[in-house]
This record gives sequence, C-alpha cells and structure tokens, in this order.
Amino acid sequence: MNLSLAHLFLALLLSKFPSFAASSHDYQDALSKAILFFEGQRSGYLPQDQRITWRANSGLSDGWMYNYDLSGGYYDAGDNVKFGFPMAFTTTLLAWSVIEFGDSMPNSELRNSMVAIRWATDYLLKSVSQLPNRIFVQVGDPNIDHGCWERPEDMDTARTVYAVDAPNPASDVAGETAAALAASSIAFRSSDPGYSDTLLRNAIKAFQFADNYRGAYSDNSNIRDGVCPFYCDFDGYQDELLWGAAWLRKATQDDTYLNYIQSNGKTLGADENINEFGWDNKHAGLNVLVSKEVIEGNMYSLQSYKASADSFMCTLIPESSSSHIDYTPGGLLYRPGGSNMQHATSIAFISLVYANYLARTSQAINCGNIYVTPTTLRQQAKRQVDYILGDNPKGLSYMVGFSDYYPQHIHHRGSSLPSIKDYPQFIACKEGSIYFNSTNPNPNVLVGAVVGGPGEDDIYEDDRVDFKKSEPTTYINAPLVGALAYLAANPNPS
Repeated sequence: MNLSLAHLFLALLLSKFPSFAASSHDYQDALSKAILFFEGQRSGYLPQDQRITWRANSGLSDGWMYNYDLSGGYYDAGDNVKFGFPMAFTTTLLAWSVIEFGDSMPNSELRNSMVAIRWATDYLLKSVSQLPNRIFVQVGDPNIDHGCWERPEDMDTARTVYAVDAPNPASDVAGETAAALAASSIAFRSSDPGYSDTLLRNAIKAFQFADNYRGAYSDNSNIRDGVCPFYCDFDGYQDELLWGAAWLRKATQDDTYLNYIQSNGKTLGADENINEFGWDNKHAGLNVLVSKEVIEGNMYSLQSYKASADSFMCTLIPESSSSHIDYTPGGLLYRPGGSNMQHATSIAFISLVYANYLARTSQAINCGNIYVTPTTLRQQAKRQVDYILGDNPKGLSYMVGFSDYYPQHIHHRGSSLPSIKDYPQFIACKEGSIYFNSTNPNPNVLVGAVVGGPGEDDIYEDDRVDFKKSEPTTYINAPLVGALAYLAANPNPS
C-alpha cells in the first residue's frame, strides 16, 4: 500500500472541510454533559445523588397491569414512553463506549457512565425476568402519550404494558436486549463480577427467545399499533440475531456463538452492504465488532464481515470512488428521515472503534482509488463531533448547555414545562399545550441533550414543534459518549 497517497488524500479531505483540522473543543466538558443527559431521562424512583434536580419520581406504578414492577429505565426522547427496542440499543452503545474507551475516561466520568448503564440494565433485567415464556417490550401507549404535553411526574395517561409471550416472535427486541446485557456484562466484569454474571445469564436467555421464535415484535397484532410507526423494525429482525450472537461471542468466547455467526451470516443477511448503523439496523456495527477477531485474532472464517466493514468505511469518505454517504454543505453526515444526529454520532463512534482495531496492526483500507488510514477515519469522526459542538455554519452547539449558544426550545416535555419542584400543582394532559406552543425558552435546561439537528442544508430553526430537528434521544447520546471519551484523550487524533 502507498501510505503517501493516504496522506495526500487526508490533505484533500481537510481542504474540503476547512475547519476539520484546526477545530478543538473542551471534549472533557462535552463528555461530562453527554453522560449527565441520561439522568434527565430517568424513569422511576430517583436517587439522592440525582444531578438533574428539576426532575422527580415518575412511572412508579409501571407494570401494574401484570402485577409486576416495571419501574425504572429511560424515556427514549422527549416523550414519556419506555420503548424497549431503542432503550436496549442505547444500553449496548453505552456499554460498548466503556469497553472501547473507558480507559480514557476520568474516574468520575467512568463511574457516571457505569451508573447510566446500570440504570438501563436494571430495567432490562426486569423486562426479561419472565423468560423463557414472556418478554416485556414497552411501557406506555405512545398514541395517547403523544397527544399530551405533560411532565413525566404528572403522567395520567395509560401506562399500557406491551409483552410478547412465547411462541410469538420478538427477535428484534430480544436480540438487542441480549446484546445490551452481554455488552454490559463485559463492562461490569472487573468492578462487579456478580452483577456481570447475572447480566450474562439473562443475555443468554434473551438470545434463546430471539432465536427460537423468529420474527419481528411488530408482527404481533396485539401490540403492533402501540409500537408502529414509532419503533417498528423496518429493516427486519435478522441483524439483531447476529448482533446478539456477536456480543455473546465477545462476552463468553464460546464457540457456539462463533459458529452461529459463521453459519447463519449468509442466511441472515450479514453480507448485505447496508450503509447504516442505528437502533433499527445493526449491520455496520456488527461488521466492525466481528472484524476485531479477524484483525487481531486471525479468524479468517469471518473475513466476509471485515470486507463489509471495510466497504462501509469507504462509503463514508467523500473522495472514495465508493462514497455513498451524503454530507451537508457544512460537512455533517446526513440521512433523510429526521433525528439525523443519531447517524452522525453512531457512525463517528464505530469509525473510531474501527480505526483503533486497524491501528493496532498497522492496517489501512483499500478503497480502490485511495487508501484510508486509521488517521483518516479518526479525523472524519472528529469532524462530525466538532460540527455537533459548534463548528457549523450557524456556529451553534447542538448539545444543550455546551458553550453559550445552543438550542433553547427543544422538543422535550420535562424540559419545557415548569419543574414540579417550582410548580407542584398538577398540569393535566392538554393544559401543557400553552407551554408547548410558547415562544419562551424551556425553563429547565436538559444539559447534555443533543437534538435531532439541522436539515440537509445546515438550516436549523430553534422550534419546539419541529420534533425531527429539535428532539433529543438517548440513542443520539450513547455513541457520542464513546466518541467524546476518545477525543477527550486524543483531541488532535493522528
């Protein structure tokens, strides 16, 4: 390979995005805030050391329909529903962030990250506690919830519990839950081995349910209206089966899961070159995760996964002949559909992970007309993070509370309504509309929240009504934690 060509390409990339190399932010501060955000999304009994103090207890009776405690966990975004599918993905990415970059975190933020993971896994353990017969996949009716604008502490909407009983399928949610618990078991292995073992045992049970009863959870007519169109698995459940198996392989080193990945890869679509990674599609992350065994362990039977990971990385590079990813004029990775920052953060994260894998063995990627080095991938990821933190045409930090110029009207019930600490009177479902429609800034600052972000033209109106742009989500922040942990330790990556 000709690394001088790679260096020349990097220079061309820097000229395409002029702020690329020069920009640097207080990544440590951004990391602290990105983790803090999760405390604002908590459901259940809040602890004494809760740092987002305008929040209070909520959802304490969740699970009453089944006479079971399903309190806890996270609200996924600006509403008051606990969607199991994106919550599990959020957990997997938080845990993966710690696995890859936890050693780079200050002890205080590593601890806060572990607390954020455990808040999710304690809930996910409840969701799989009735396996092998039942998995709980959601709490709250989104059709009713989205018709209200009220604080989580005031919720008087139906807290419908959505469960899937065997032999009905839920391969997507159960597979992602298996991944989340397995990844988290690795994260907790040194600090709490007993809890780690509990997570792993339950990950195995969740995967067995996913594999034994194949199909999407939205295939069940009794819950379809409650999960679609919000978090249907539009891209199929097959990737979650491979994703869950890959994390169980990493957590156990059991050849059973290695054989599963090898023998089921083709039938479950592992060779599909899908240029996406997020709560609905795991292919790119799966390929990166599995590639580690090829790059560092010479597991050549998994070579097809590495080939797909290489191909995906090539699509990210604007000067590559196989580039398929769009960018805004200001340099933000862009995919249509809303909540675009989820794509920017998740792809930045796996780019950094893959760069580390490649760097350990001094490898580069042959993208046909160019070679892409780990440095190129790291600089590309840094550009995405820098855009989020303020290096964009508006000069706006898309992270709330970072810098002096950030969104003031985010689409988030708890943030936009008066805190129950300041206004303890009950605010009913429709009574919150005046706050939703208000032009005043949100009274409660949800520090660390990253909003959905601008359109393909870099334009962002700070408008609470435009949820596709102004709503934060847990799965935007989770991979950003890992990316920021890397950049805080390596602000000028090479």
